[in-house]
Amino acid sequence: MDEQRRTGGRAESTAALLLRDFVNTLDVECATDAIDTPARLAEWLAARGPASPRVHADQADVDLARILREGLRTAMLAHHGPGDPASPLAPPTLPEELERALGRLPLRLTLADGAPALIPLGGGAAGGLARIAAAVTESAADGSWPRLKVCLEDTCLWAFLDTSKNRSRSWCSMRVCGNRTKTRAYRARRRTRTAPR
Repeated sequence: MDEQRRTGGRAESTAALLLRDFVNTLDVECATDAIDTPARLAEWLAARGPASPRVHADQADVDLARILREGLRTAMLAHHGPGDPASPLAPPTLPEELERALGRLPLRLTLADGAPALIPLGGGAAGGLARIAAAVTESAADGSWPRLKVCLEDTCLWAFLDTSKNRSRSWCSMRVCGNRTKTRAYRARRRTRTAPR
């Protein structure tokens, strides 16, 4: 992925970066999954800071992580506004298993630092995944949550932070995915015009 797709071009909140990177553990275009085994999930959580370096994960943690990741991807897809010509006609429905997965994460509300915050309880993979879930509320608080989107190019679905002034970005990269989508639309229109009647 090019640097523009990775960063979105300007300073981003730590919570938004964590959420974006977590959703991007599945590269749809290349069909690679960075958290597809317990060892790889543990390694990813330890490297990104949501869990201790000696985190242990099992297959149930991997399953929970995948539900959380794909639920967050769906939520970010819903951040494309109705005025966006490339956006789906109706916002996607969040998967039911996302709410169940969030309910299984060890989180607690605290007011200790003067502002409400969710904090993960315990360590391990579940604690690391709880840290990712808590990042959603942090991202909402700092204003970056509605700017977290998923590329509308269906062969991509890469998460990105929309840093445009009017929050109208549809693709992770105009140069790559935007160009693909526009080229396909142009060819479809041209075929329609030249089709025999």
